Amino acid sequence: MTDSPRPLGADLARIAVFAALIVVLGTVTVPVPGGVPITAQTLGVMLAGLVLGARRAPLAVLVVLALAAAGLPVLAGGRGGLGVFLGPTAGYLLGWIAGSIVIGLIAHHGRFTWWRAGLGAVLGGILVIYLFGIPVQSLVTGVPFGPTVLSSLVFLPGDLLKAVLAVVLAVALRRAYPRAFPTRARAVAHAG
Repeated sequence: MTDSPRPLGADLARIAVFAALIVVLGTVTVPVPGGVPITAQTLGVMLAGLVLGARRAPLAVLVVLALAAAGLPVLAGGRGGLGVFLGPTAGYLLGWIAGSIVIGLIAHHGRFTWWRAGLGAVLGGILVIYLFGIPVQSLVTGVPFGPTVLSSLVFLPGDLLKAVLAVVLAVALRRAYPRAFPTRARAVAHAG
């Protein structure tokens, strides 16, 4: 069974809602030495991947990044402008795109379950984002890769907590409002 098309307006509305959610979660931030703040925006990226799936979630992320590139203060700490794509967080921002795709692919491959959602949130929402973010942070800051990896471990407990929260919220939303999810996930959920 494939993901059947949904009215364009419904897709655009869902993408806009998750873009707004990612922006709003950027207001929850804790500064950390090294230029990469602890932020709740990755929770929004995880939720987008879990709810919207691999096709629509990166579009929500791209909306946020386009708004940031246009100079709007939509990133953690009220940052925006092209400079954020040249700073220590640039790799993490690009990782959001790939991460949301991986989350959606894993979570919606087959029946949507809490463990699939959790695996997607951890692999896509943490590992993939770190794989993009840490090398760029190292390059931009001039700190060798090894120490950058070690300093990034400060984010891991919070990111694991965000992954758990994203899974709990996504599973609850799927039960309460299955129409928010891609058609394939809804069809499989109703069949099971």
